[in-house]
Parts: sequence; C-alpha cells; structure tokens
Amino acid sequence: MPTLMNRRRALTAVSLVMALGLMLPGRSFADELKKATLYKNPQCGCCAEYGKYLGQKGFDVQVVETLDLPSVKREHGVPAALEGCHTTLVDGYVIEGHVPADLVKQVLELKPKIVGLAVGGMVVGSPGMMGEKAAPFTVYEISDAPNKVYATE
Repeated sequence: MPTLMNRRRALTAVSLVMALGLMLPGRSFADELKKATLYKNPQCGCCAEYGKYLGQKGFDVQVVETLDLPSVKREHGVPAALEGCHTTLVDGYVIEGHVPADLVKQVLELKPKIVGLAVGGMVVGSPGMMGEKAAPFTVYEISDAPNKVYATE
C-alpha cells in the first residue's frame, strides 16, 4: 500500500500547488518587480523606511545615498514647493517624498502625462514615516499645473 499512499500525497501536493496558484493575484504588476531608484541623504532613516515599504509593496528598490539631493530634484523637475526628503525614480516617473505605493502603481498602470507624484515635507503617518496618521494628507501631481491634487490619503 505504500504506492497508494505516495500517489495520494503527490495528488494532494499537486492540488495544493494549483490551488495556491489560483489564489495569487492577477499577473500584471505583481509579475514583474518595478525597478525603483531612491535617492536619499545617508543620514535619513525615514527614507530608508520608505525604501523598505516600497520593497514590501512589490518594487525592486535600489537606494542611492547622496549629499546632493537638491541637484537630483532639480534635474528631475521637482518644484521646491513639493520637495520631500527623498526622490524616487520609477519607470520614467518621479515620486517625491512619502507617496503611498497604491498611487505609484496606479500611475504606472494608467501612465498619465505627468512628471510624477509628490507628498511634500515629512508627513507623520505617511508610508515610511513614524507615528500615527492624524489627518488625511495630500498627494500632488508634478506637472505643468501647479498645486494640482492627485489624491487625498
């Protein structure tokens, strides 16, 4: 009877693998990790936390430490009013500050004609920032339209 038991185990294992495969989300964003390059000051801990957060949300994050963040921001068209503490480049878009990953993914899927998204400053409770979110925060478009709101989180 060991043969029958081995067959049952094999069938159970195959069934389990197939069932797990069916439960996985659709094969769009999750199939390919989007490469993201995060530019940050070497001393900034929240920037490193944001990088970890993006990694947990399906991004392949390369961290580049630099003491010249203003040049990176200028080079990529980040307005001074929307500057955050780090700048992330992903698939041709600029993600400035602590922008939620679902909004980054939305931009990558919809491909709007904008430079990117920004959460200016260091908003407590935003992704990668310590503390509990006390109030909604605004995510702005980086585009020709100044101060255009993309979403409120």
